[in-house]
Amino acid sequence: MYIANRNDYDLYDMKKESTKITLRRSQQRERILELLRTTDRHPTADWIYGKLKKEFPKLSLGTIYRNLSVLVEQGHAKKIHFGSTFDRFEAKLVPHYHLICENCKQIIDFELPIYNDINDKAKRVSGFEIRYHKIDFFGVCSNCNKRKKKE
Repeated sequence: MYIANRNDYDLYDMKKESTKITLRRSQQRERILELLRTTDRHPTADWIYGKLKKEFPKLSLGTIYRNLSVLVEQGHAKKIHFGSTFDRFEAKLVPHYHLICENCKQIIDFELPIYNDINDKAKRVSGFEIRYHKIDFFGVCSNCNKRKKKE
């Protein structure tokens, strides 16, 4: 599993600097981003809220969602769309794939070389200007497989 390091963000921040929204500094937002950067869980807003509630007693779930929205808009975090009931977030901004367990809904960063030649092939066939692609792999994780075998 991948846990991001600061260098991943420095490079990305330099690229996004000109499009950042200027907002007043927020200790809560900084802690949310720190949590995202130090976990490989792809957390929900509820998970983040649970982790920060003791530190910020007046924190609300709405505040978490608003700050996540700002972080996504600023390019510091990504919202992961895969058909789940709850939004998931991550701060790993370098291109990568995900393994998604259909049973427990765990999302795992999958370190596989990014196949940019897919973009070229899709462009040649469709005439569409391809900027990037997204591939998620769905199946059953090893933990769920082990549990099934024990049953």
